[in-house]
Amino acid sequence: MQIINYNPLYAPDFRALNIDWLETYFYVEPYDNEVLSNPETYIISKGGHIFFAILEEKVVGTVALMPTKIAHVYELTKMAVDPSVRSQGIGQKLIAHCIAFAKAEKAPKLILYSNTLLENAIYIYRKWGFVEIPLEKDVYYDRANIKMELLLNKK
Repeated sequence: MQIINYNPLYAPDFRALNIDWLETYFYVEPYDNEVLSNPETYIISKGGHIFFAILEEKVVGTVALMPTKIAHVYELTKMAVDPSVRSQGIGQKLIAHCIAFAKAEKAPKLILYSNTLLENAIYIYRKWGFVEIPLEKDVYYDRANIKMELLLNKK
């Protein structure tokens, strides 16, 4: 498996993988639909990054680092792995890639929004050192009931 940077050829995979997990556990919110349908507008052109996990020439996972209002802080978002290859460590490798990338960019921290119903995801985030922080009231995801951060480049 290899992890590659954003390629517009894989934009449909970015959308499809994320729609799949959203429909499985929740529903596709209008904001999700906008971002997933226009990743170059909402993520890439704003200084964000999308990565793809490729296995045997097929996209099997994806994740994005979206810039936040805080300088050099990214939101880890839109992470999805094809159900047929889950439990093979692909999500872990995508997170590791994002952390290494953010550290190389000298980002002070990563944040993420999730839902405690996604117990496996929360477990993995904690395993990587993310800790829960207060969730602001005006979050753009209805499903978000937890916010986490990972401090990077500690001295």
